[in-house]
Parts: sequence; structure tokens; C-alpha cells
Amino acid sequence: MYKLKRILKVSAVVLIAFLGVFLEANPEILSQIGLDSVVEIFQENKYETPDSSYYFEVDKNPPQFTEEDLKMQDDFQEFSPLDNLNRVGQANALIGPDSLPKKPRGDISKIYPTGWHQKMYDFVEGRAIYNRCHLIAYSLTGENDNWLNLMTGTRSFNSLGMEPFERIVRNYIYDTGKKVRYRVTPIFLGDELLARGVIMEAYSIEDNGRSIKFRVLVKNIEKGVEIDYKTGRTRKAK
Repeated sequence: MYKLKRILKVSAVVLIAFLGVFLEANPEILSQIGLDSVVEIFQENKYETPDSSYYFEVDKNPPQFTEEDLKMQDDFQEFSPLDNLNRVGQANALIGPDSLPKKPRGDISKIYPTGWHQKMYDFVEGRAIYNRCHLIAYSLTGENDNWLNLMTGTRSFNSLGMEPFERIVRNYIYDTGKKVRYRVTPIFLGDELLARGVIMEAYSIEDNGRSIKFRVLVKNIEKGVEIDYKTGRTRKAK
């Protein structure tokens, strides 16, 4: 059944891509052969949470927002102050079309979050083990070189862990013009300077979570690399 579902998902993506090109060139065909209903069926779960992977685990529990958290209001972003070890804390936001950035992202290379000990590995995408990772993505709020919103994360934590869920939220807002309640909580153990991961939560307010509703643990790890979370130093795994 699992393999069948994956095959159907891939087939749907291929079909939608083909139909998009075909219909762009032949818009009058749409009404003649009823392809609008076919596309609608395949796009029904467009914002479905991806399956768990090596880099993230989807929680069976829903996001832990209160009724107060989910009240409709103006967009906002709130960041916790750095703690006594200069570590970032929980970030909260209500994200809608007004929050999306209006200009390209600027330079963030002057920010050095805790646990930042950069090292290069040939088998890591882009070679650099660490990225400066936004708790709340720049593509969602336009928050850029904000010390309260940047943590040290592995390349795969960023690209394979957080980005799939950020993309879901961003696409939903772009497509619908509606709002998403959003929260990211970094997880530090004891006095470790590098977070073990983050908990990402999101909920689409206007439709009571029918489109977007997830709570996911994203793990700050990299295949083939041993990480000392106390300091952020790394070495190639044996």
C-alpha cells in the first residue's frame, strides 16, 4: 500500500506537470474534455505533510496552539531574547501575504550563532557543514540578519529538514492569501551550544487547520558527521 501511494504521488506530479504545459498551449481544450476535474483531484492534498525522513519526524499529535494563539489578528513575528549562553529561544508568528518579503535576502555572514564551528566536508552539499538557519524563514517574514532568529544548523537540517515544511506554508499563503499560525522551538540539552533540533508547528487559521496542521521534530544532524553538541565542533564519522 505504501509503495502504491508513493507511485500515485509521483504519477500525479508528472501528470500535473504535463497538463500544465499542455493546457497553457491549448486552453480551449480544458472545457472540452473535463481535465479541470482531474487536476482538482490530484491537487486536493497539495499541502499534505511529507512522510517522516532521516532528518525529521512528524508528530501524530497536532500543533499545541491554544484558542488564544489561533485568534485572527494582524500579522506578527515575536522572538525570544537570547539566554545567558546567547542561545536563541522560541519564535512565534502569524504569517499572511503582508508578511512575505518584498526584497531579496541580504547578507547574514556577520551573524555567529552559538555552536558555530564551520568545517568543510566533500560529501556535504555545498561542502560547508553548517548554515545560519532562520527559525522563521526569511521567505515567510523577511526577517534577515536578526540574531534572535538565527541558529547554527547542519546543511541537511536546513535543506532537507526545515525547508520542506517552510515551502508548504509559503505555497499555501501565496496560493490562498490566507494566514498561518507558526511556531518554531529550538531544543537545547543542558548547557549545550548547538541545538539538537527544533519543533516546527503550523496551523491554517481560516479553515481551522484543514489545509495546514503539523507538528514536526527536525533533527540537527548530518549523515557521515559526528557532532559535539556541547561545542558545535564536528568530525567525520568513523
